[in-house]
Amino acid sequence: MVQFKPIEQQVLVVVGASSGIGRATALEAARRGANVVIAARGIEALRAAEREIAALGGQATVVPTDISDFAQAEALGRAALDRFGRVDTWVNAAAVSVYGEFVAVPIEEFRRVIEVNLLGVVHGTRVALVLLREQGGAIVNVSSGVGDQAIPLQSAYCAAKFAINGFDESVREEIEHAGLPVQLATIKPASIDTPFFHHARSRMGVEPKPVPPVYAPEIVAEAILHAATHPVRELPVGGAAAAMSLAKRLMPGLSEKQFALAGYPTQQTDKPEGNDPRDNLFKGAPGPGAVHGGYDGRSWSAYTWWRLQPPLTRYGLAGAAVAGLAALRRRG
Repeated sequence: MVQFKPIEQQVLVVVGASSGIGRATALEAARRGANVVIAARGIEALRAAEREIAALGGQATVVPTDISDFAQAEALGRAALDRFGRVDTWVNAAAVSVYGEFVAVPIEEFRRVIEVNLLGVVHGTRVALVLLREQGGAIVNVSSGVGDQAIPLQSAYCAAKFAINGFDESVREEIEHAGLPVQLATIKPASIDTPFFHHARSRMGVEPKPVPPVYAPEIVAEAILHAATHPVRELPVGGAAAAMSLAKRLMPGLSEKQFALAGYPTQQTDKPEGNDPRDNLFKGAPGPGAVHGGYDGRSWSAYTWWRLQPPLTRYGLAGAAVAGLAALRRRG
């Protein structure tokens, strides 16, 4: 059984901490008093995140890491042990993407997305599982809503996220069989307001944009830290992610037709693609990095708020809603 520590007593390794969800998670964990080890390829962005963490009164260790390289993943684990003596939660949040129809994406670019998004999670999970199998703790892998319901123009990204879901399920079963005090949680965000879309490579002829509705990365960070301190198996973030998963289960054919029609215009801007220096497919993006991408993400999700409530609170709210509906029906 997993014995969860409060966040302020934890050491967290956050992979993909240079921007977006990973950076938001590291900042929030540090704000709450945790010690954090931040990893990514972009050293300038990691140093900027380190300064932000110090301004919050936290401690961070910067470890430049290409998580697609298993040797570097192992070195990240050793660095965390050398600095803090242990790891309590390991977060895999690194991701890259290539936008374009499958036949327009060069195979080496497709492969790179798989190497970072899938093998990076595999590498991080392997290292974390070795570190945690005796003392216990949590592994939090960031998948996506498109890991349940795929969309066009991101075949490599969707393939990796579907694979993460299956990988996590298999490893969870092995953890359960061995009786290890480790939780493996899968977080499935909807579209999130991060620099991910600026960093993605485009083969569409235009720059990409997120499918609406778009949510703030702080909502995902809250879900990740919840998974570091509570029993969680899978957790969609944003009502849109939960709706996509439900529609896929109930109406798979209709869902595919809907995204075949809507998936193109909702992901394409009217700005011609260029040789964007922020492209991070094969190397870390230059610059200090950022949490937000400028897409005006929603700062609150009713669905996610409900999912993060204690079970008794959720049951009570559901019971009150049923009672209220019944009362309205009687009056009608």
